[in-house]
Amino acid sequence: MATVSATEAKQRFAAVLDLAQREPVTICRNKRTVAVLISAEDYQRFRAGQWREFNRLADEMARQAKENGLTQDELDLILSER
Repeated sequence: MATVSATEAKQRFAAVLDLAQREPVTICRNKRTVAVLISAEDYQRFRAGQWREFNRLADEMARQAKENGLTQDELDLILSER
């Protein structure tokens, strides 16, 4: 992973964008990481992974609710009260 200062990222933005197509680029300000620039492709893979995990957790919660006897009518009532 490449690291550049915020000043360098500003001055060489096009080059930093090109670099981010090949590897994540950490951007630092005052010796602290403030951002990580990644390619659009990497970002899409990251987001797809988040949705897969969300769906997995939702399926698991639905399975547990069903095992514990929660009906659709009860769920609808709970949700309508909020």
